[in-house]
Amino acid sequence: MTLPPPALAGPSPEPGTPGATRPLRLPVATVLAVAAGVALLLALPPYDLWFLAPAGVALFAAAVHRRRLRAGFGLGFLAGVTLFFPLLWWTSFQAGWLPWALLSSAQAAILGLAGLAGAWLSPLVDRWRWSWPLLTGLLWTAQEAVRDRAPFGGFPWGRLAFSQGDAPALRLAAYGGAPLVTFVVAVTGGAIVALAWRRWSPRPAAGAAGFALTAAVLIAGPALIPLTQPSGPSVTVAIVQGNVPRLGLDFNAQRRAVLDNHVNGTRQLALDVAAGRQKQPDLVVWPENSSDIDPLRNADAADAISAAADSIKAPILVGSIQRTDDPEDIYNVGILWWPGTGPDHDQQYAKRHPVPFAEYMPLRPIARLVTDKVDLVRNMLPGDHPGVIDTGKVTLGDVICFEVAYDGIVRDTVTGGAQLLAVQTNNATFNEAEALQQLAMVRLRAVEHGREALMVSTVGVSGFVDGSGQVHGSTGFNTPAVVVRDVATEGPRTLATRSGNWPEVAAVAMMAVALAAVLPLRRRRADIGNDGDKDTEER
Repeated sequence: MTLPPPALAGPSPEPGTPGATRPLRLPVATVLAVAAGVALLLALPPYDLWFLAPAGVALFAAAVHRRRLRAGFGLGFLAGVTLFFPLLWWTSFQAGWLPWALLSSAQAAILGLAGLAGAWLSPLVDRWRWSWPLLTGLLWTAQEAVRDRAPFGGFPWGRLAFSQGDAPALRLAAYGGAPLVTFVVAVTGGAIVALAWRRWSPRPAAGAAGFALTAAVLIAGPALIPLTQPSGPSVTVAIVQGNVPRLGLDFNAQRRAVLDNHVNGTRQLALDVAAGRQKQPDLVVWPENSSDIDPLRNADAADAISAAADSIKAPILVGSIQRTDDPEDIYNVGILWWPGTGPDHDQQYAKRHPVPFAEYMPLRPIARLVTDKVDLVRNMLPGDHPGVIDTGKVTLGDVICFEVAYDGIVRDTVTGGAQLLAVQTNNATFNEAEALQQLAMVRLRAVEHGREALMVSTVGVSGFVDGSGQVHGSTGFNTPAVVVRDVATEGPRTLATRSGNWPEVAAVAMMAVALAAVLPLRRRRADIGNDGDKDTEER
């Protein structure tokens, strides 16, 4: 066998490891880790270079392969910093640099653990090179499962699945949800690194062809997977993007102007309907925080919303802040507002998963020592039931803002009877990149659950999504807009909806088995190394 070029060769492989290959030199591995983070970042919105996602996974796997565990963690963390700090930059707009740095570092640390696990699994890969794609898929699915849940309830931003809006792999969401999409993208990356790695097999031609074919099938094959589109009776739905007077932290000081913008947009829609320029909607959906004044406690706000509902002659799903008797505690709600009768207290949803560092502040006393901006973040309380709202003509699955990133919260609305997915969001304190990242999640959810969907934002981006994940009527950012569309109300009950989180559970369990299975190989390698040391001492 020929050795790798000196620039790529690292320490000699430890004895007794069949098929062992040399790790890359640390400077080269460092460059690959950074490149992995960049590729993963560019695969996600707003860049949408989805084909870079498996490339990023491959670069990550190559960087950590056969490294010591500490180096594997460090390289994984470096890739995570490269990915998450720019990806989550918009989180600094609301509460300053500290929450952004803490959140990004926490996400990067979990990717660091994935790097450590990749290094730990190296003996298994060296012994059975065909396992590299499978192990890579399991590893990425498992690390995303961790990020979805920890710390502070998890933050699933930056999942591989959310980069695949324009890729054939999106169709796989109907069969196994976001975890299956991530798994297949990561397996593709594993096949690429196995193909590219030097001295991987005594039969390189046959093996290379196999890995190349595997990667090609995984990238293009899902395009052949059938999808059953939502069908049946349709309803006409209008979304109103009222816009805010200006972007920034102080937009809540102008909350009456925000409410008036949505009222006026709805009244203009009523005029257009009367003039025959628009269809009469069966339902109007306003975004999160469209009434930052609690209309259940403020008669002026209630009167304004009632006037809008009366003018359009249809119920309005209003996004509102709901106060409590404690001025520090609030709920983030969507409440159905009927023409003539007003708010329907039986048809409202309180956000179940407030976002740490944005809607409530963990460790507030400690964070306050660094910056007083943490006190701009109020204490949002979680709701206690899924967002299933019966509007008469259609049952909505309402999720609010970041909740669209969480598999279980969206699925609960569909199993509860939702015919149409509705995502109410407010991007006024963020930017267009964040809005596009959310829209990518809505696209995946529509395919995953076989339901048409909509996203409506105060400032954009708003739009409708059909059952194949295609966006319709997408609005611009930071501009008022009204979009009306007929949506189908009967969707298939997909395998992903029926199976719930079992695909993810299975992947995590298999990853745990793989991590345990490496232990005998590592012990044997250590024993051989110790015997070699003794022989050297005797000689």
